[in-house]
Amino acid sequence: MEPWLKGISAITMFVEDVPTTKAFYQEVFGLPIHFEDDVSAVFNFGNTLINLLKATEASELIEPGVVAAPDAGARVQFTLGVDDVDAMCGELERRGVDLLNGPIDRPWGIRTACFRDPGGHIWEIAK
Repeated sequence: MEPWLKGISAITMFVEDVPTTKAFYQEVFGLPIHFEDDVSAVFNFGNTLINLLKATEASELIEPGVVAAPDAGARVQFTLGVDDVDAMCGELERRGVDLLNGPIDRPWGIRTACFRDPGGHIWEIAK
């Protein structure tokens, strides 16, 4: 059977405060807005769109599933490859980002650091 997947085209992340999270993404990732309306802001991460959707609007997308509160704990981590983890950590700190951990040399052979966006989503940089 041939694979039916063509890659991940979009990831929708539920956030309580779209304007604050949008500003974070503009400042931290340096990306322009790809699309926005009253309840969402979309950024293009190469071949994947990241849609920041107001959490109160998410129910209709995932019913009968429920939207977890931001303090429910991490359930996902997104990893971005970088050329130099230490240099990027310095740049993230200059942009006002508080690192959760790192830089750390992991036993599986990569160097990483993690941070959280205003919606509670975990981002990792790795080399």
